[in-house]
Amino acid sequence: MADKQQTIRSRASLTGVGLHSGETVTVTFCPAPINHGIIFKRTDLEGQPLIPADVDLVSDTARGTTLSLNGVKISTVEHALAAAGGLQIDNLLIEVSGVEIPILDGSAQFFLKAIKEAGIEVQEADREYYELKTNVFYNDPSRNVEIIAVPSEDYKVKVMIDFNSKVLGFQHAQLNDINDFEEEIAACRTFVFLHELNMLVDNNLIKGGDLSNAIVYVDRPLQNSELEKLKKLFGRDDINVNTEGVLNNIEVTHQNEAARHKLLDVVGDLMLVGKPIKAHIIATRPGHAANIEFAKKIKQLIKLEKSKRNDSPAYDIFQNPLYTINDIQRILPHRQPFLLIDKIMEMSETHVVGLKNVTMNEEFFKGHFPGNPIMPGVLIIEAMAQCGGILALNTVPDPENYITYFMKIDNVKFKQKVIPGDTLVFKLELISPIRRGICHMRGAAYVNNKVVTEAEMMAQIVKEKGLSN
Repeated sequence: MADKQQTIRSRASLTGVGLHSGETVTVTFCPAPINHGIIFKRTDLEGQPLIPADVDLVSDTARGTTLSLNGVKISTVEHALAAAGGLQIDNLLIEVSGVEIPILDGSAQFFLKAIKEAGIEVQEADREYYELKTNVFYNDPSRNVEIIAVPSEDYKVKVMIDFNSKVLGFQHAQLNDINDFEEEIAACRTFVFLHELNMLVDNNLIKGGDLSNAIVYVDRPLQNSELEKLKKLFGRDDINVNTEGVLNNIEVTHQNEAARHKLLDVVGDLMLVGKPIKAHIIATRPGHAANIEFAKKIKQLIKLEKSKRNDSPAYDIFQNPLYTINDIQRILPHRQPFLLIDKIMEMSETHVVGLKNVTMNEEFFKGHFPGNPIMPGVLIIEAMAQCGGILALNTVPDPENYITYFMKIDNVKFKQKVIPGDTLVFKLELISPIRRGICHMRGAAYVNNKVVTEAEMMAQIVKEKGLSN
């Protein structure tokens, strides 16, 4: 498994039809900076909204995995994500010109090929794995589904399926090394039973479906009327059933191709955890709904372990700051009593660390709980935003001529009060690259190595006249 984070060297596009929407959509894979993760961008909508590949954003798992954020959706993401996971790509911006990732041939091979042709670039940042420390179980007795993860030095996946079908039978597939994904799994296509296909067609649920993007298993005798209906629907006169009970639309590449495709879906859906996993996944009769519930359990474990760790940025009190208060005043338009950042200790293209010394002399303590002084939570958020503003304004040559405006604040949590004598340490990291002056960050404030406030915020830097000092 890769030791360093990876992205791609150049942009790569492909075009196809969405299985459910029937729309022609172009997908473009784009390079992304370290710690960016995988993010989708709807280029067909105003403002080109972003949707991170995050299991907490899954809104639907009916015949595919759909992500939603602020009313914007992107569906059938699993095959593109599986391709990225199979190539161990950590950071990727995926531009999509419609609501659904195209189905192509029902596998991940064309997505994988496009990513490989763009070139894989190793980045100067360590890859952060989640190493499972205990067994994790998920089961759904109503569907006979069970998924287990056990600790392992490597990422392994084993899938077993049994749909009580004489045609499909019991199948299993195994991936012992993620480096084998391209050769063993990527080209394995989705499948459907004929009775499901008829239902989907009758209800207009596969507007973009044709006989080139799925294996069709015929699990009962096919009536002449059904055969004629399929011929008319897909514009072919040579449709019939092979002796193996498979429609002759495409050649089955492996005897266990159905199980291999289910394994592909597991890999794609588990990419929504947000970081690569060191575990052995064993899944019996998995589907998107079960995969997502299992991914949520893994992500919850990551959150719990992170909350127990000391993630406060370390700094040396004797170290010279990167920016002093005088430097900050040359960048930010704020002044006392509303300049709430004293020092910037470190900064890169994707993160910034700053300090605020909270003293009894703060103006707001005069009227805010004067008998029991507590720093107002909104001012902690404002100080965090000012720290992030330094990072955003560092992208322009004349920051003194710009103002930073809030656009949105999400997921704000206040975990501990801040009082005089405390030193607030802020760390903010980019959620997505800064484009057209829009900055989307995730931030945390620490006191004595403990998180006191968390928030996600979006702001825009705008050039204004007459701001120079």
